[in-house]
Amino acid sequence: MYKRIFDKIALSYLVIIMAFFIVIILYASNATRQNLIAEKEANLENQAHFIIEEYILPYEKGQMNARELREAFNDLSDSLGLEIWYSNDSEDILFLSHPEKYESLPDDLFELIPSDTLTDAYSTIGTFYDIFPEEMLSYGTPIDPDKSSNSNFIILHVPFSQISDIMQNMFLNFLIPVCIIIILCMIFVLYLARKILVPLNQLNRAAREYACGNFEIKTGITSNDEIGELASNMEYMAAELNKLDEYRKAFIANISHDFRSPLTSIKGYIEAMLDGTIPKDNQERYLNIVLSETKRLTKLTTSMLELNKSDSYGLKLNVSTFDVMDIINSTADIFEGVCSKRYIIIRKICQTKETIVQADKTKIQQVIYNLVDNAIKFSPHGATITLSVTDANDKVFVSVKDTGRGIEKDKQSKVWDRFYKTDSSRGKDKQGSGLGLSIIREIIRAHDENITLTSTPGIGSEFTFSLKKGKV
Repeated sequence: MYKRIFDKIALSYLVIIMAFFIVIILYASNATRQNLIAEKEANLENQAHFIIEEYILPYEKGQMNARELREAFNDLSDSLGLEIWYSNDSEDILFLSHPEKYESLPDDLFELIPSDTLTDAYSTIGTFYDIFPEEMLSYGTPIDPDKSSNSNFIILHVPFSQISDIMQNMFLNFLIPVCIIIILCMIFVLYLARKILVPLNQLNRAAREYACGNFEIKTGITSNDEIGELASNMEYMAAELNKLDEYRKAFIANISHDFRSPLTSIKGYIEAMLDGTIPKDNQERYLNIVLSETKRLTKLTTSMLELNKSDSYGLKLNVSTFDVMDIINSTADIFEGVCSKRYIIIRKICQTKETIVQADKTKIQQVIYNLVDNAIKFSPHGATITLSVTDANDKVFVSVKDTGRGIEKDKQSKVWDRFYKTDSSRGKDKQGSGLGLSIIREIIRAHDENITLTSTPGIGSEFTFSLKKGKV
């Protein structure tokens, strides 16, 4: 993986940086070429005016003869590195520097240049109509620019290779630092790629271990950046998956136990009745036991389906406005018979006038019922269970407090786990499914509210949950 990703990064960088510098070089070359041509044209213009003032005008005034003009043209050609053409107003080529260089020349400039072009200064690049074997920068201007036509004309030719040589030298001088910059950038990209890809390899190895079920492996990445955050999240995910794996094992163990016990009882009692071990006079009693066990299985199955539905789609709430005291009163009435047999007192305390809440009435009734049922289950004879209602800001708080045996501190966070039972022997809580508190928490969470547990061993436990206040 490392080589493949690094090759892609390096190749992408190389293509981008090369394209960038090619564009820069092309732009710089074109701009330099135009500037050099403009500068050379300006020099030719100055040289043309110098030749006109110093040689051609004196010749036309008779102050210099033809031989002297030719010698002057030759000297200027050698010293300045240019070719000089001088024509009269009939466009006949009168004088040129080193005429022996040319194999053939036109009789007049009309054969090469349109006559209207010779009325003003102009320049061109090329072989000048195939006269020269190489590219030349040619600049021409009338001797007397005030004349609209029929003016003597001077044309200067300089090899374009002079400009090309300057551009080539500039390109070479530019290419060396560019190559150095590219090499330095490649070194930086290599360093950066290793800083990124080495941690990615560590994450990849950790991911493979997680896929094999080894959730104890650590990524070994502690950087304070996006990769470090990803590594931290992966380790957190592995920890959660490890918990899930442990939960799965516990789930299988618990569900096997909770289903096997009543099924064994049902099977044993039915077989005993069928083979006559249990006489007909006692069958009604044992049938009631079988019925009780089937109800327990039904309750366990219903609870599991409800939790599974909550995990998959979330609980669907039918929110309405109601008085929570009505539910507390009705729940207390339901448990009146059970409490009277065990001499348990249910005390109701309302410390607020605002008892109207906005929630799912059926689900909250289930929460209060399960909490009271749980409190009765773990309370001794003659105990007191207190149901209280208070308020704060926009919340109404409902608490169920018992005076039972309480829960040890290290077990309090586990009571919300599915199938967890504080009595590991299951003797005292044989009818419980271990899902009641899990269902309660899911219902309260679905309302975007919280439920808390406060418990002290030997004194009792108190569950408190919040609800939104409703408008009357």
